[in-house]
Amino acid sequence: MKIGTEETNKFRAMVALLVLALLSVIYGVRSSSPDAAAASPPSTAATAAIAKKSGLQVRENTPDPTVRTDLLLASQTKYEGGKRNIFRMEELAPPPQQKPIVPVRPDQQQQQQPPTPPPPPPINLKFFGFSSKPGEPKKVFLSEGDDIFVAVEGEIINRRYKILQINNTSVMVEDMLTNYKQPIPLTAPPPTG
Repeated sequence: MKIGTEETNKFRAMVALLVLALLSVIYGVRSSSPDAAAASPPSTAATAAIAKKSGLQVRENTPDPTVRTDLLLASQTKYEGGKRNIFRMEELAPPPQQKPIVPVRPDQQQQQQPPTPPPPPPINLKFFGFSSKPGEPKKVFLSEGDDIFVAVEGEIINRRYKILQINNTSVMVEDMLTNYKQPIPLTAPPPTG
């Protein structure tokens, strides 16, 4: 039987792989034997440090397989987490700042009254007419700038103003954002021309 050049290279690669496999099996068997475990000393630097800290005695290089619960308890630390929830993407509110306590003299008490809140902004609607037909509710014509609204009592216009009451001379309107009520008097229609 004659082996060609190509088969020779394949044969050599196969022999090299078999030798490597044999060496790895021998190394694996040798490192898992009980003699190898006794030959390599266990790392006890961490255990010795914990024992020294807690005042416990440690036996080194003992093949005792039992769990040392006294050493485990000595190594426990208490987690002191913050008030932040790590599972939510929200920022903590800054801690409230305390105002310094300043003694108040009796003559200053009268001067230090809380400021009155500013009045709500006026309602910029103009009432220029109404319509009433028998059997139908009164309709009112209101304008704000170039926008004209036709509404009945109880309707909300411009997503902000609620028509509360319609009279012959005025309309009572409530600003839904500020709960401010204002009567709007009947005005002359804007001149056309």
